[in-house]
Amino acid sequence: MSFESFASAQSFFLWSTFVIAFIMGAVVNKTNFCTMGAVSDLVNMGDAGRMRAWILAATVALIGVTILEALGKAELTSTLPPYRGSVFMWGRYILGGVLFGIGMTFASGCGNKTLIRIGGGNIKSIFVFLIIAFIAYYMVDPFKQLDATWYQLYFAPWLGAASISLDTPQDFGSIVGNLVSVDAGTMRLIIGGLIALIALRFIFRSEDFRKSRDNVMSGIIVGLIVILAWYFTSNTTVTTEDGNYSLTQFYSEWDMMMDSEEGKPKNGSTNLQPQSFTFISPMGQAYGYAGAGFSSAFLTFGAISVFGVILGSFIWSLFSRSFRVEWFNSFKDFYTHVIGGILMGFGGVLGLGCTVGQGITGVSTMAVGSFIVFVSIVFGSAMTMKIQYYKMVYEEEATFIKAFVTSLVDMKLLPSSMRKLDAI
Repeated sequence: MSFESFASAQSFFLWSTFVIAFIMGAVVNKTNFCTMGAVSDLVNMGDAGRMRAWILAATVALIGVTILEALGKAELTSTLPPYRGSVFMWGRYILGGVLFGIGMTFASGCGNKTLIRIGGGNIKSIFVFLIIAFIAYYMVDPFKQLDATWYQLYFAPWLGAASISLDTPQDFGSIVGNLVSVDAGTMRLIIGGLIALIALRFIFRSEDFRKSRDNVMSGIIVGLIVILAWYFTSNTTVTTEDGNYSLTQFYSEWDMMMDSEEGKPKNGSTNLQPQSFTFISPMGQAYGYAGAGFSSAFLTFGAISVFGVILGSFIWSLFSRSFRVEWFNSFKDFYTHVIGGILMGFGGVLGLGCTVGQGITGVSTMAVGSFIVFVSIVFGSAMTMKIQYYKMVYEEEATFIKAFVTSLVDMKLLPSSMRKLDAI
């Protein structure tokens, strides 16, 4: 997809993003695709239906990205965020994932679900969105306007020590390929195929899941949407006398290509990189876009995806007559959502993504860090749900420590002899 001008190419880049984000918003609302709900169903009812839908979305995306790379239609070495970065920030992945999992449980949904709920009339989620957006903006500084980010000031000094510099990108194909002296692209095909086969067998061996039209449809469509975003952002180019330039290449040569700064996006060297859906840092981009007076120079893939998902959810809620204005039912409900928003804001940035951004988009790149964040999110959410449940049932008898230890026993992370409360 090559265009004769940067303006045309950027317009396609943004409008294609809006369209597929709109579809995502409508489909997720319609099918109740919810990653926190997936964890809740599994922990509280033993129902893995929505968890299978989540894994199906990640598997479809992984298959698509593997094929795109094999065909030379995607180059994911440099992406936003840097999923395959050679600095393996294991401490950041685990801490961010756990904080995000706890936060999404308190806030009644992940980043994507927050946007879906806003579109459906939930005012509580607007508060959560604003908190996440504010934190994400100052943690990331998406438009390079701050002297230093909160991450650089308060987290990098100690989380940086919990990092490992690799000789290769951190995806399974590159790491294993380097160990066995096989081309990374070939190894991605092999490993991606094996992961997909194992995942699909797990997903579709459930007859109940196979009969659930919404779960199957949501998993497939969300996965395809992630693939489309990778494809569009990787293949939108500008035709010049010297050949086709990617948007980031053209941006780096702006002074040579253009006569003025008019139409130049803010921090395009980062914001125009190949990318797909994630929702925490993009909320920060939306905050920056609004703070800049909605200047087109601050309009990014992330910001427009936020608006697209909200509008898609809103239109579906009107069509299905499910639009309902919902407010906090108590002060406890209010501060629980506030705490959830704070934890998701910090956790989503530290983990370089949310349940969609790492659990689906990141997994599609086969980055090791994405799998770690995925597991950490599930652990953080499941642990929080179990603690809440024990404290609700046992009330004063269930101190936090007793509920926490018992929850770890339930999750097979501690021996049963350490159980503090009877199983329920």
